[in-house]
Parts: sequence; structure tokens; C-alpha cells
Amino acid sequence: MDPVAATPSFRVTHGGAVGPRVGRFETPHGPLETPAFLPVATHGAVRGVTPDELRGVGVDAVLANTYHLHLRPGQTLVARMGGLHRFMGWDGPLLTDSGGFQLYSLDHLCERSEEGVRFKSPADGSEHFLSPESSIAIQEQLGADLCVVLDEFEPIAQTPDPETEPRVRALMERTLRWAARCRAAHARRDQLLFGIVQGGGFENLRAESAVRTAELGFGAFAIGGLGVGETAPLRGELLSQAIAPLPEAAPRYAMGLGMPEDLVLAVARGVDLFDCVVPTRHGRHGSAFTDRGRVNVRNARFRDDPRPLDARCSCPACTGFSRAYLRHLVVSNEMLGARLLTLHNVAYYMKLLSDMREAIREDRFETWRAAWRKHYASRASSATDSAA
Repeated sequence: MDPVAATPSFRVTHGGAVGPRVGRFETPHGPLETPAFLPVATHGAVRGVTPDELRGVGVDAVLANTYHLHLRPGQTLVARMGGLHRFMGWDGPLLTDSGGFQLYSLDHLCERSEEGVRFKSPADGSEHFLSPESSIAIQEQLGADLCVVLDEFEPIAQTPDPETEPRVRALMERTLRWAARCRAAHARRDQLLFGIVQGGGFENLRAESAVRTAELGFGAFAIGGLGVGETAPLRGELLSQAIAPLPEAAPRYAMGLGMPEDLVLAVARGVDLFDCVVPTRHGRHGSAFTDRGRVNVRNARFRDDPRPLDARCSCPACTGFSRAYLRHLVVSNEMLGARLLTLHNVAYYMKLLSDMREAIREDRFETWRAAWRKHYASRASSATDSAA
């Protein structure tokens, strides 16, 4: 376990309760400016790239997965190795989720009750039990700077059905009860614990969940259960309803939101923190993000294209290789192709968030947003060619 340090803190440096804002975390492992995006290191590693490579493309913080690290190698071993920072060779801010998302994504392996969740490991079939208290105990042993409570949710329909509201309310109520148990169990002063706002696709439940989560005394708030089926307009309204009741000085974290357009929308609503597998997973499958849209590097048009993937980008993929070579790597299933496109996508996300922070500081976010949307929305074949 890392030496006990002061509790991480957060302050808003530009903006306020409503709309886009810039903030700053101070953590035992360094500062983090927001809005910020955290690449996902599920098993304690962002797949295929090293901590130095992440730093090289501008990453300041990463997220690791409590559920998967509990299964392998186990939090006790990680703690013996000096904590997750030391174990994975990452010296910057680190966030761990609680395992709540896996209760949704691996629902077929779970048995839920008020006490917690009994589940079978997808790796070897062994049985485990995750409760609010054990989720916190695992995260304390892992030793991340930021951690979250255990929650429960289900996907949001594009048009929420009023008949499902009682079930969604029941899940929200359980999340609130679990949040209170998590807060009571959490003892590490060098970790900042996030409560989670749920409520499905119902704006009234989102607002109520936010009010009641704040009443539990949390100093940081995650917004969960988004990006799993709802339309973008509904997502924007749900974010607004979840954010409005929260304390202005507290950080807001939209869990799992990851497409560039999602980030821009959420920053406009006042979100400070994001994580998602989108940039790394898309990179491994041959898809690259640019300000002119998403590029399918497998496209035959790149077979003899000598230009860089994106002349505006300074990542290793764009400064050292041609589109033709990147396509060759991808279609040949060469590991280097997945690595380079992963680094490119992460670099793009870091630049996107940096550009948003700069625009907010200069009070021109809406102008920036309109220009970005105009270019990004034209991401058809003509946009792909204009990426240079």
C-alpha cells in the first residue's frame, strides 16, 4: 500500500455550475487538469503500449478495472507489490472503477441480491462475491487516487418506457443504499471516493438520484449508465438533470462515455472526467480518429498513399509512417499496426481535450464546438482524404 498522503482535492479554475468548465485535481501522484480523458488499463495495462508511450502522447491519468484485477492477479498480490501504481509502472493519477459495469456486461454470470453480487469468473469459472464493502476493500488495496462506489443499472432504451420506471427506481434505490455502505466502509484518506448518479433514461430519477447522492456527503460524483442505448439528445438532457443538483465545487465524471462527439456534448454540459475503451479498441481494429472524422485504415484507397495518416498529429504513427504502410500493417495483422493506431487515437483524444480546455479558458467554447462539429460531421470519404 502506498504511503498515506493528503486526500486528493479538486477545484474549478474557469467556469462554474452550468456549462463547460476547467478544473484541476491535486492527487498524491500529481495533478490532473480537466476536462480530462482517461484511457482504460483494464488489467493494469493499456493494451499494447507502455506507460512511457502513454506519457509521450500526453496522457496524465489512466483507469484500471477493479473486477478484473480482483480476479487476476488479485488485490492482495498487488498490495504486496507496493500498490497498483508501482505494480503497473504508472506514476501519475490513477482511477479504479468498482466492478458495477461488469454486473451489466457480464450479467449472465451474476446472481444479484441486496447484500451484493455472486458471480462466476469468465476466466476460469471460479465463484466470487462482490459487495459494496468488498469493492471498497479491493480498491483500497489497489491504492488508486480516485475510486468509485459499487452501483447497479440496466441499459437505457432510445425512448424510455414509463412501465419500466418502477424497476429503474428500484435499481437507483439499491445504488443509493450501496453508496451509503461504500462510504461507511471507505477509510483511505489518500483516495477520493465518487458517489454514482443513476436513474436510467428518466430525467426525474436522474435529478432525484443526484440530490440524494449529494445528501450522503460525497465530495465527488460519477454519472453512470450512459452510452448504452440512449439517443444523443436524451443523453444531453440526462446529463443536465444529473449535474444541476450537484455541488458546483465537486468533480463530475461521466463513466464510460467515449466517442468524440459524446465528449464534446458532455463537456458542454459541465462534465469534468471521462474514461472509455473506444480509442484503444478502435485502434486495435484499424480505425483512427481525426478532426476530419474517423478513418478506416483498411480502406483500399490507402494501399499506395504516401501521406501521413494525419498531418496535424505529432504521434509516432503520423510522424514516422505513411498511410500505405499503416494499412499494410493492419491488413497483415502485424502487432505494430495495432500499437501505432492505439497511440494515434489516444493522442487524438488528448489533443481534443486540450483544445476544449483552451477554448473554455478563452471563453470561446461554443465557437470552437461549432467549428469542430462542422468538420467532424463531414467524415465521409472526402473527409478521410482531407485528414492530411
